[in-house]
Amino acid sequence: MNAISEPPSPAETSWRILPQGDRCLIVSFGDQIDAAVGRTCLASAGKLRDARLPGVTDVVPSFVAVAVHYRPGASGGPTYAQLSERIRQLLSEGIAADALGGREIDIPVCYGGEHGPDLAEVAEAAGLTPDDVIRLHSQPRSMVFMLGFAPGHAYLGVHDERLNIPRRPSPRTAVPPGAVAVANRQTVIYPSRLPGGWNIIGATPLTMFDPAREPAALLQPGDSVRFVPISAAEFERIRGART
Repeated sequence: MNAISEPPSPAETSWRILPQGDRCLIVSFGDQIDAAVGRTCLASAGKLRDARLPGVTDVVPSFVAVAVHYRPGASGGPTYAQLSERIRQLLSEGIAADALGGREIDIPVCYGGEHGPDLAEVAEAAGLTPDDVIRLHSQPRSMVFMLGFAPGHAYLGVHDERLNIPRRPSPRTAVPPGAVAVANRQTVIYPSRLPGGWNIIGATPLTMFDPAREPAALLQPGDSVRFVPISAAEFERIRGART
C-alpha cells in the first residue's frame, strides 16, 4: 500500500494495483464516490499519460480507480509486474497540484414538463417539492468524474444526500439526447439517443458530443459544472441558434 502525497484529502490513505485481465491493470483509490478521490484519480491518470509508458495504449479514470490498458510482454510491451512496478514508482513521487484543475462550465437546463418527465416522481421520493429538487441540483457546482457508457456521456456529482434516489425500476429503451437525469446522488447527461434507467428531471439544448468538434465531448473529466435553470422558450431559442 502506498501513500499519495497530493492533494491533501481522504484519498491520501492508500492505493492498490490489481490485474484486470491480461491487458489491463487497475489502480484503485477506494470504494466510495467522493470528490477528493475523484480528483486524485484524474490527477493520477494525467501523470500516467504524461509518462508515456512503453506498451500503454490507454489510461482511463473512473470514480474510484484508474484503468491502464497495455500490450503485454509477448508483443514487446511490459509484463504486468514490470508495468505495475513502474506505476508504483511514479505515483509514489506524488501528484502535482496543478494537475487537478478543470474548466468551469455552465449547462443550461429546462427542468420538468416534457423535458423532465420524472421531476415530480423524484421530488415525491425525496420528500421535496419540484422547486426544491431544482434548487438542490442547480445551486452548487458539480464535478465531472468520468465519461463512460457512450461517447461524451458524462457522470457528475456528488449531490445533496436528499437526491440519493435509485434508478427507475424499468429503464427506458430510448432517452433523447440532452436529457439530464439523476440517481444515487449523481447526474448523467445523455449525449445521444440511448437506453437508460436514470430519472430524467430536465434537458439541455447544448450538443454534448459532436465528432466534428475538438474536443468532441463538451464535458471532460475534472470540469466543474453549474446547471442553470432556463425556461422552455429559452430552451427552444438556444436549440434553434445551433441549427
